Amino acid sequence: MTATDLTETPDLHGAFPRLSEEQIATFEAQGERQRVPAGDVLFREGDPYYEFYVVLDGRVGIVAGRGTDDERVFAVHGPGRFLGELSLITGQPAFFTAVVVEDAELLVVPVDRVRKVIAQDQVLSDLILRAYLVRRDLLIGFGAGLRIIGSRYSPDTRRLREFAARNRLPHRWTDLEGDPSTEELLRQMGVAPEETPVVIWGERVLRNPSGAELARDAGLRHAEPDEHVCDIVVVGAGPAGLAASVYGASEGLDTFAVDGVATGGQAGTSTRIENYLGFPAGISGGELAARAAIQAEKFGARIEVLAEANGLDADDGGYRLSLDDGTHVMARTVVIATGVRYRRLDVPRLEDFEGASVFYAATSVEAQMCAGDPVVVVGGGNSAGQASVFLSKHSVRVHLLVRDGDLAKSMSRYLIDQIERHPNVEVRLHHEVRELIGDGDLEAVVAEDNRTGDTTTIPARAMFVFIGAEPHTRWLGDRLALDPRGFILTGSNARTDGVEPLPLETTLPGVFAVGDVRCGSIKRVASAVGEGSMAVRLVHEHLENRRPGQSQT
Repeated sequence: MTATDLTETPDLHGAFPRLSEEQIATFEAQGERQRVPAGDVLFREGDPYYEFYVVLDGRVGIVAGRGTDDERVFAVHGPGRFLGELSLITGQPAFFTAVVVEDAELLVVPVDRVRKVIAQDQVLSDLILRAYLVRRDLLIGFGAGLRIIGSRYSPDTRRLREFAARNRLPHRWTDLEGDPSTEELLRQMGVAPEETPVVIWGERVLRNPSGAELARDAGLRHAEPDEHVCDIVVVGAGPAGLAASVYGASEGLDTFAVDGVATGGQAGTSTRIENYLGFPAGISGGELAARAAIQAEKFGARIEVLAEANGLDADDGGYRLSLDDGTHVMARTVVIATGVRYRRLDVPRLEDFEGASVFYAATSVEAQMCAGDPVVVVGGGNSAGQASVFLSKHSVRVHLLVRDGDLAKSMSRYLIDQIERHPNVEVRLHHEVRELIGDGDLEAVVAEDNRTGDTTTIPARAMFVFIGAEPHTRWLGDRLALDPRGFILTGSNARTDGVEPLPLETTLPGVFAVGDVRCGSIKRVASAVGEGSMAVRLVHEHLENRRPGQSQT
């Protein structure tokens, strides 16, 4: 890579803006100038930490796969441009390498000082965060960052790809069956076939890592001292949990959030939410979750993923939240926002195809796996509608199977209109899945008309199931009062021994439930966000009214 064959990358959708002299002066007060010769590497892909750089003179190249046969230039920054992407703000390792391609003068600013500037200067904050959000999207599309090598038939390969996609980690996947050259690469690295899939990130090679291991490597898990007591622990990082995290941290409360999968919850798998206030062009669930998580962390909230809650107990006037990795979090109050999980179909051999051909989310990972093939979507709600519209852009035919006779019964009108207009989507009302056909991979689905009993064999290489959900509350045991369906009782419904709980408060004082997991909630993103923010006001009220030493029983 030489300076002569690299020109400055034009600004794309606000990804590469140029700072004004006044804005550069703001950062100059926080950093120092450095002269750096061509060829120097400022930071490498996989480095756990890197600083904020502003190019004053010269040029800097952003490179993916540096030093490999797959080395590619992602962008080139000239004078006035700044380096970095979301990982600089969120504390994740670098997903690319920065190389000086022309003798440069750089302004170097420590990250903690950058965060201070962002918190104090709204214009700079908007400029940088918008650029970093777009850059993350571009990096994901570019295939920078992690490299996952594994068989398309391996459940572990799918697990790692899904983790990366759900957490919006830039990555690319190489199929062992589709790229024979990878076998030689694995031999050179000393990786045995039984050790696949592997994740390559900079100098590191992770052999079939667990989710927790990859999360720690990606900067999504951090050790937290057991004795630390936070003001609020938020269990679940869907829209409700993220809202509680944003409002809790912004109001000065020590806020800690955990989620067993990723930020965004079920909403995070939605490819396009078009009826959320303030986004007339729509927004993907993943992007909405990413923006909310950044906002929460900007105010000081800590968010940990792949931290599955498995117990809640009163402890010394507060609560002890146990996690499945053996650690725990201590908190004065708890906000439960664990949401719901999709139900499984009652159909023979379902487990034979789950993870390979049967899915419960329709993200870019699943779409790539069945691109150009016919698929079946089961369900009549908004999730099924959004999945059908999204998959229709990748599959030759989408068959939407609906048990009832009217889509309007449970699907928003805007989705029905899109489905009815789309030539690739075929709606089959009054149809239910009875049989799955295939050996290893799904080949077809047998559906029955529940009025006539007639069956139809529908060619399909994948099936997406959205048939309702059940609350994620089993981890609570009998600690809280639930309704007959397992949803958490709150407010007046949670009254015990004449004690009137606060709105959203459960049968445990100082423990609140918000979003889809709560009995009586409205299953919409906007209402979940409203409940999450409202819970913080109630947390304040609980903490103000609680007497010193009051027991949490």
